[in-house]
Amino acid sequence: VQLQASGGGLVQAGGSLRLSCAASGYTFSNYVMGWFRQAPGKEREFVSAITWNGGNTYYQDSVKGRFAISRDNAKNTAYLQMNSLKPEDTALYYCAARRNWGGTKVLLAPAQYDYWGQGTQVTVSS
Repeated sequence: VQLQASGGGLVQAGGSLRLSCAASGYTFSNYVMGWFRQAPGKEREFVSAITWNGGNTYYQDSVKGRFAISRDNAKNTAYLQMNSLKPEDTALYYCAARRNWGGTKVLLAPAQYDYWGQGTQVTVSS
């Protein structure tokens, strides 16, 4: 199993980035996909998740209205479109996969995910 996150970079506040997560080695369309982030000195935190068919999504309050999660099951890829970026969005962003939706409490917990990518750095300058 491999999850390859990409698309990070350095952007000014107010700018946009689109992260991608390419999956292989498992049946991508059967899994919930999530995005997490971890800033230096802080715990890994939930950002967003999407159901296997894209029919349901969930966001951390601080990114609602600015970030949009999506997926393309034909390409085995999940995306995180990030708009109106703020310096506090600076972090290493990870994609992850879990078998079932499980409810919001489950989605928030990194330990509940089965597979993880290696992370892509997002830096937002003020």
